[in-house]
Amino acid sequence: MGSIELGAIGQIALHVSDIERSVEFYGDKLGMTKIFAAPNLAFFDNDGVRLMLSSGEGEPSGERSVIYYKVDDIQSAHTQFASAGVEFHDDPHTIHSAENYELWMSFFKDPDGNQLALMDERGVLN
Repeated sequence: MGSIELGAIGQIALHVSDIERSVEFYGDKLGMTKIFAAPNLAFFDNDGVRLMLSSGEGEPSGERSVIYYKVDDIQSAHTQFASAGVEFHDDPHTIHSAENYELWMSFFKDPDGNQLALMDERGVLN
């Protein structure tokens, strides 16, 4: 089996205290293009890297921010990294599904407890 490498950063998640204030800041003040929003979530495009803002309670502070790495084949990447000693919190699974698009993810932490994820986008996001 060939070596699988991490792709570009596909998404960065930031936990924010006030979603409306942050949407105004990143959209109106910084000029980022808003992709879409959902309850307690807003997604912006930053030159091809997606910024996800989330507000809400319940997550420990160390799990509020996440760096998502793109991979072409999440199952193969998961298998290779797990065999190299990366401890995943879950198996690859669908996070979002639409008519022509699926987003798959699997989460893990670095040695300092920072939350990281593999992401595999399949199809075309409208």
